[in-house]
Amino acid sequence: MTLEGRETGNLIGSDKVEGTAVYGADNQKIGSIERLMIDKTSGKVSYAVLSFGGFLGIGDDHYPLPWQSLKYDTTLGGYVAGITESQLNGAPKYRDEGGWNWNDPAVGKSVNDYYGVPF
Repeated sequence: MTLEGRETGNLIGSDKVEGTAVYGADNQKIGSIERLMIDKTSGKVSYAVLSFGGFLGIGDDHYPLPWQSLKYDTTLGGYVAGITESQLNGAPKYRDEGGWNWNDPAVGKSVNDYYGVPF
């Protein structure tokens, strides 16, 4: 598929979002988007999972960010979150997928509460 087929107007292919840099409120890079979590019923993106730390993908922590907490910044060429790297220390995260329960509403609520986004 051509670039034009993966990005048109306000639409963008998920493969172009994955790997995109995420910057903190201070415009410092804090990680990159590893994957998107899409609500199966509504079809809307619920979370972007931020990969941070580690080295070459090994030992990374994964931080679910509510999708609406990210804003795309054309000058930075990435998404800006309303937090800084130091604020990630207390954020909900997981090291491996087995340690996270996406089906538990309390987990989603804790993520949204941390970032001040309605659940």
